[in-house]
Parts: sequence; structure tokens; C-alpha cells
Amino acid sequence: EGMGRPLERQVEWRCYGTGPDLTLLSQSGPTLDMPVPSSFNDVGQDAQLRSFVGWVWYEREAVLPQRWTQDLGTRVVLRIGSAHYYAIVWVNGVHVAEHEGGHLPFEADISKLVQSGPLSSCRITIAINNTLTPHTLPPGTILYKTDTSKYPKGYFVQDINFDFFNYAGLHRSVTLYTTPTTYIDDITVTTGVDQDTGLVNYQIFTQGSEHVQLDVRLLDADGRVVADGSGGQGQLQVPAAHLWWPYLMHEHPAYLYSLEVRMTAQTEAGPVADFYTLPVGIRTVAVTESQFLINGKPFYFHGVNKHEDSDVRGKGFDWALLMKDFNLLRWLGANAFRTSHYPYAEEVMQLCDRYGIVVIDECPGVGIVLPQSYGNASLQHHLQVMEELVRRDKNHPAIVMWSVANEPTSSLKPAGYYLKTVIAHTKALDPTRPVTFVTNSNFEGDLGAPYVDVICVNSYYSWYHDYGHLEVIQLQLRTQFEGWYRTYHKPIIQSEYGAETIAGFHEDPPLMFTEEYQKSLLEQYHLVLDQKRKEYVVGELIWNFADFMTNQSPQRPVGNRKGIFTRQRQPKSAAFLLRERYWKLANETRYHPSVAKSQCLGNEPVPTVKKKANKALRLLF
Repeated sequence: EGMGRPLERQVEWRCYGTGPDLTLLSQSGPTLDMPVPSSFNDVGQDAQLRSFVGWVWYEREAVLPQRWTQDLGTRVVLRIGSAHYYAIVWVNGVHVAEHEGGHLPFEADISKLVQSGPLSSCRITIAINNTLTPHTLPPGTILYKTDTSKYPKGYFVQDINFDFFNYAGLHRSVTLYTTPTTYIDDITVTTGVDQDTGLVNYQIFTQGSEHVQLDVRLLDADGRVVADGSGGQGQLQVPAAHLWWPYLMHEHPAYLYSLEVRMTAQTEAGPVADFYTLPVGIRTVAVTESQFLINGKPFYFHGVNKHEDSDVRGKGFDWALLMKDFNLLRWLGANAFRTSHYPYAEEVMQLCDRYGIVVIDECPGVGIVLPQSYGNASLQHHLQVMEELVRRDKNHPAIVMWSVANEPTSSLKPAGYYLKTVIAHTKALDPTRPVTFVTNSNFEGDLGAPYVDVICVNSYYSWYHDYGHLEVIQLQLRTQFEGWYRTYHKPIIQSEYGAETIAGFHEDPPLMFTEEYQKSLLEQYHLVLDQKRKEYVVGELIWNFADFMTNQSPQRPVGNRKGIFTRQRQPKSAAFLLRERYWKLANETRYHPSVAKSQCLGNEPVPTVKKKANKALRLLF
């Protein structure tokens, strides 16, 4: 953003105190250099650091350009992409910001601090506490072990009800950027289609002055102006518009226009200008009783659930890893994923826009199982998180649905009002997208399902029960789908299914944890999915894209192994099974020969017609 300077490379890390309480103690703990972005847990060789719960302190001296410190017409902003979980920020020892929530950005105007004297640098200090309570999102509990015959005095553990490691730190870039003192603060874009005319509705928010001139231009992918307008809100009409289509659904998927917004203002200090360019994809989203429609055409989600997780860096953002993941998604023929179970980095959403990967955007509402997590304090925080998420991600065409929670105890009495309120609030924030949450409850007792637009259901037949009995999957899965649809008459996504698999384990007949068992379990699911997708099932998302780290337990051999890729992104046998399936599913959608030329990676079996597709798949697989 603007002329930002990321706080990367060497950052000093300090921890104060050893407890989870939000109290700053005076004595410093150990200090070490810490890269940003990264989780701090796996960077060192200290077991205490890996499992640390409490306060850590990041600090860095940043050198500022002279213009920033001397030009009072320049606004200097500190932006933190993600700090898990609770953060307090100081600049030159002055408190400037606090933020609760580990996956969304926040910022502070620090102009007065850096322009108050002859400064050429500023000291940025960020204290982060990763403690989770019943009212955080995700929730957690601190358990104090009081039996002194088993535990030292004051011993505690962080208890969580979600199945991924509670990585902490500065997971995304910390940036300094500038704007004029009168500036473009926010832009909201929604799109529609009237026959072959694309409609781009815009609303622009400015700060610093009420007297500004706003000019808007929409440029196509070749840089030609196709529409223009003026003022803070309006509609641009694009004849013969190129629509934004998902990957493999059109010969030119993921078409993006550029919305250029130019602001000019007359101030006491003279004329001021600001400029912003926003990618825009023209597309529509709608839901019927049995279909999910993109641009009026039925869309079938075939893809994955993911995690921001990898060796050493934990949940820290990494461009190379991100590109590897997107190349694997396209190699699979996957057209969608869910941001399980929290918002991913903004760069992820930007690549989804560019590549046509459809996104179900999920907030950190995972592990909401305790009755006290449905109280008013939790609800108010959940509403605030949804406001931050929608504000950040509302303009991404790849995002087609919001998810407000994963596997809450939605059969508890207070869950009905809680989920109804969060869903209604999200719809008010963004009336253009459907809203869901992901359930693992029974259709007869789920109190939140009446309020969603799409039923997203997780099930692990022949894994967490009926161990090893693959023969019962088809009956149980059909019963699941038929019960949900009979009750609600809403489209259904199989939002999670899968089996734990340790790469290199083989047994025939298939046994649990082997690659053969994972493949066989998926095949049983696919037989029923192929029946029901002709009726009302609109998607299938495998759990999981890649193995990921969890807390230690006898059930988790160095993390969760349900990935179709290892944590190092190497394929298991199931990856090739899904690859064949997803390309066949893609062939059934609206699809053109030139996709094979423009989107083929490696030796992807991209067919031109169904007959050739079958031949190509037989040759390759």
C-alpha cells in the first residue's frame, strides 16, 4: 500500500512473564532475532518457546524518509497484517493501538509521533499475547493444574477445541505507508449483469475533507477505458462485458477489470491528490433450492480445505509456498477451497481473483463448543470480527460465500440465537453473497441451519466411528444427504471428508492410516456424491489439502495426516485419484478448448471434448 516499508528481516523478540494473564511484568525473558512474517514457535530450538503461552514482545527501529517526517501534508500509517492473538502497539514508547483477533489487519495513524521533531527513525514495539479464553475467536481455556504431587506450582496448559496448532506471532507483514492528509479511505464495489451489459456499482469513502472531487475509470485487461464516472457513488455500465468465471469453467477464466479512483481536493495547504486502483471481476452469485449459480450457471465446488501451515514458518506468510500451493491446486483441477478455519492472507485472496479459484471465506469461529462461548461478550466480538472480515475481503470476486463458524455445538439452545444473529449481521454487511456455517451436528437437532443459505456438512464415516468398515459409508452418506435436504430444501456441500494417512504406509486389503485406505474411503464417498450432485449436492471439499501441525496427542503423529499432500507438498496416492476426478468434473462444466492451452500445467489432462477427455485420461492414468 503506497510507499510502505515492511518490518522484515531481523526483529528482536522478548517475552515478559510466563503466565497467560494480560499483565505486563517488569523482568525480561530471553531475547532472540525473529523473522517477520513467521510464527515464533518453530524458529528456535527451545521447547518452551514452541509451546509458550503469554506475552512476547517484538521491537524494531525503522528509518523513515525525510519527507515523511517533515511534510505535514503527509499522513504516516503503521499497518499490521496479522498479530495472533491480542496485540498492543507502541511507537517511540507511545501507545498507538490495540487489537483483538489473530487473522485480520489493523492500523494506526502515527503522523504526529514521527513529525513532532527532528526524527529520522521510529521505534516500533508490538506486544502479543496468544492466550485464548472462552470469549476469544477461536475460543480456548486456561487449565491450571493444582495437584502439586503431579505439577509444579502455577502450572497451566492452554486447552483448545480445534485441531490445529495455536501458532502465534506476527504472521503477516508489518508495513509503514503514507497517504495525503485528505485521502481515499475505502471503496465498495458490487457487480451485476443485465443481458450482456456488466454493471459495476461503486461507493467511495474519503477522509480529511468534505470537499473532494472523485473521478472513476474502469479499464479492461488491455488498459482500454470502457466506462467512467464521477462522484462518491454510481454505476458503470460495460457493454459486452467479460465476466469473471471460475477456473476451468470458461475459456477466459478470472477476467479482471481495473477500477481507477482519483481524488482531488483543495485544502488550506493547497491542492491534494490521491489515487487507488482496485481489481474488479464482474460476476453474479445466487442460490436456489438445489443449485449454486455463478453468472446464472450451475457451479459445483470441487476442491479442498486448507491451512496456513508449513515447516519452520508455521502460519507465517511465504510467497514461494503460496505459489506452490496454487500450482498444486491447478494441477489437481480444483476450482475452490474454504479458508478453514480463519481468514487467510490478503495475497491469497488476490491470487484467487487472478486464477479463478472460488473461495468460501471463513472467520475464526472454530471450536465454539462451551456454553459460555455463546454469551453476549463472545457474540459482540464475533460480530466485530465479521465486520473486519467483510471490510477487508468484500471486493474480491473469487469470494462467493461467507462462513461464520466451523463445527459449533449448534444443537445447544443458545447457539440458535447466536448463529442467527451473526448470520443476519453478515448479510446486512454484504447482501450480495450467501452466508453459511459448517456443521457436524445432526440435521434434526441443528439450531443454526434454518438461517444459512447453503448447508455445509462435515462427516468422517468409517474414520471416527465404524473404524475400518468402508462398506457402511454409502448408506450412511445417503442417509445424511437425504435427511438434510428433506428438512431444509437447500443445496448441500460436503464441506469435509477424509482419512488420516501416513505417506508410505501400504496394506492390501486397505487398513486405516495407509494410502490405500484413504483412496478407498474417498471412492466410497464419490459414488454417493455422483448420485446426489445430480439432485442437490453442489460441492465436495476434501479434508485436507496438506498435512498440518496440531497439538501433541496419541491420535496425531506429528500433526494431522489427512492431507492428500504431505506437509512438504508431496502427493500421496489420493492426490492422483482426486486429480482424475476433478478434471472429469471440470469437463462437465462450460469449457472451451483454449483452456487447455492457457491453463495447462505440466501434463494436465485437459481435454477439448468429452470423448477426447476420456481417451486422454485413460492414457495418463
